[in-house]
Amino acid sequence: NGSTWRPDGWFSNEAVTKKMDILKKPKLPENYTQETWQKLKEAVEAIQNSTSIKYNLEELYQAVENLCFHKVSAKLYKQLRAACEDHIKAQIDQFREYPSQFHVLFLKKIDKCWQDHCRQMIMIRSIFLFLDRTYVLQNSMLPSIWDMGLELFRFYIISDLKVQSKTINGILLLIERERNGEAIDRSLLRSLLSMLSDLQIYQDSFEQRFLEETNRLYAAEGQRLMQEREVPEYLHHVSKRLEEEADRVITYLDQSTQKPLIATVEKQLLGEHLTATLQKGLTQLLDENRIQDLSLLYQLFSRVRGGVQVLLQHWIEYIKAFGSTIVINPEKDKTMVQELLDFKDKVDHIIDVCFIRNEKFVNAMKEAFETFINKRPNKPAELIAKHVDSKLRAGNKEATDEELEKMLDKIMIIFRFIYGKDVFEAFYKKDLAKRLLVGKSASVDAEKSMLSKLKHECGAAFTSKLEGMFKDMELSKDIMVQFKQCQNIPGNIELTVNILTMGYWPTYVPMEVHLPPEMVRLQEIFKTFYLGKHSGRKLQWQSTLGHCVLKAEFKEGKKELQVSLFQTLVLLMFNEGEEFSLEEIKLATGIEDGELRRTLQSLACGKARVLTKTPKSKDVEDGDKFSCNNDFKHKLFRIKINQIQMKETVEEQASTTERVFQDRQYQIDAAIVRIMKMRKTLSHNLLMSEVYNQLKFPVKPADLKKRIESLIDRDYMERDKENSNQYNYVA
Repeated sequence: NGSTWRPDGWFSNEAVTKKMDILKKPKLPENYTQETWQKLKEAVEAIQNSTSIKYNLEELYQAVENLCFHKVSAKLYKQLRAACEDHIKAQIDQFREYPSQFHVLFLKKIDKCWQDHCRQMIMIRSIFLFLDRTYVLQNSMLPSIWDMGLELFRFYIISDLKVQSKTINGILLLIERERNGEAIDRSLLRSLLSMLSDLQIYQDSFEQRFLEETNRLYAAEGQRLMQEREVPEYLHHVSKRLEEEADRVITYLDQSTQKPLIATVEKQLLGEHLTATLQKGLTQLLDENRIQDLSLLYQLFSRVRGGVQVLLQHWIEYIKAFGSTIVINPEKDKTMVQELLDFKDKVDHIIDVCFIRNEKFVNAMKEAFETFINKRPNKPAELIAKHVDSKLRAGNKEATDEELEKMLDKIMIIFRFIYGKDVFEAFYKKDLAKRLLVGKSASVDAEKSMLSKLKHECGAAFTSKLEGMFKDMELSKDIMVQFKQCQNIPGNIELTVNILTMGYWPTYVPMEVHLPPEMVRLQEIFKTFYLGKHSGRKLQWQSTLGHCVLKAEFKEGKKELQVSLFQTLVLLMFNEGEEFSLEEIKLATGIEDGELRRTLQSLACGKARVLTKTPKSKDVEDGDKFSCNNDFKHKLFRIKINQIQMKETVEEQASTTERVFQDRQYQIDAAIVRIMKMRKTLSHNLLMSEVYNQLKFPVKPADLKKRIESLIDRDYMERDKENSNQYNYVA
């Protein structure tokens, strides 16, 4: 309008005057409006037909402005709409009659029509901008020129049933082809789908049908591929499909489609086949330790509602089933503990790497281990104790101190799952005693470390006897120092005695043997010394645990033999004679028959044969004769001749287990009395419940009833006279 703008933001007087002049313009001639519209109409038609415009664009803009100032805006808008409507109407026939088989060509034609329409409406709007920003803006019921163009295109072109059907079918066909692996024109799809969004019919005309087609396609594909493919291959296919659909959203689909589209794919390819997938392939993936495939499985199942829960359930079932095969089979007893440790390492690694340390999977694993490891009562506890013994025994050069410490930590994790910890204690104590007494412990530090772990896990009461064993060994060293300082020991025999407190150590059956006079004299000297310092105590010598170092002379020269007390008694006989029969040796030494046969076998049939047996054979039979092997040779000066260990018999194992059960009875009795003393009166069910809470080992209800009956018989408690289900404490 010719006004000028100053830096201070105010119109100049000159600008205001000019504006007033325009407003005061005289009325336009009658034919001016008609002529001006004719010019504008020609310009619109030229734009629509893509021909050159005869008039200057600024002149056309000014003409629109003049018409608006002279109150013909409504008529001008109406005429412009009619011109646009006529042009768009004329386009429809070419699309209605287009052959339906040429989908891509049809889509390209629609796209070109849309692109031309947008370009034309931008040009037309720029000419009629004054009308758009004054009259149209002041009339809220009227659409802007651009929106009017969209409305007309939507009404006459895309809302036509034939055209819309061909367009949507064509778009869906292209997407289906792309899903089948064909290359398509993605820019064409992007343009057409953008058109549907601009025309505000994307959701109603396209998205609903697209999601239905997607659902149908993937439902069929999921059913087919679950039958045809192995689980790892199927999972990779699902992952690929999800990536492809996400890429479609980025490339040409509207953002609003992403959530329902991905949910549809997840439901049909995963959600419908959760249980089938796991039943078909989870065991194989876990057995073969397929870390990458398990990670993918977890990622995919995490996307589906209820997926992780189903996986968790199958995970528990797998651990229980696999663990039970290790524990229940007696043939696997030799390797049970190592297999359990390896299995625990494996599931820990899978949880860390594949299941991203999900707390639910960790807890489920612990519960599953606890369930299967206690399916076979007591045996796992016994075997874990023996496994620890094999690792802590001298001669175990498999591991460094650090590796041994790590291994003990792992064993403690398995130990936590066991209910019968008292069984472990009994066998561990028996093995620890052997290590300490024979000096076979690999490392005192490792022994004390294990003790510390057990104390931390089970409390001081659990390890008090084990600690007492270490204390006895240390006190014995001090006593021997005092003994050697105070006593003049006759002869050239060096005596070392370990004094064991009976309550701390396993029970040993004493064996009376015939010791040489020198040894008997030394025993008496020590006994007098010890009882002089500790009056009121009783010493009982355990000959089965004794060992000696003997000096021997052979043709090759002098040797030292490191042997048990029984081996010593046999060898000393050959100082008095050349040859002895089995019966003579038995009579002279007083060693029990089975023990004597094993002793002679170690001396005459082992690697270091210091005795010669006739007749030659691996076993010692009645009537066999033995003589000293003067031709004995060995590269070492000090030779350790191992006693042939009697394998732990079923009876010995049973006796250890029996002792545990005996101890358990005392603990049950003590728990019942403790509870009754505190509560005075209690019903049977409540008493059972409280006893179970206090005990640290599993007990059958029938065994508990027996202990209650025993306590009633011994007058610790009584049944209520009015209610037989009620117990009263007897003070």
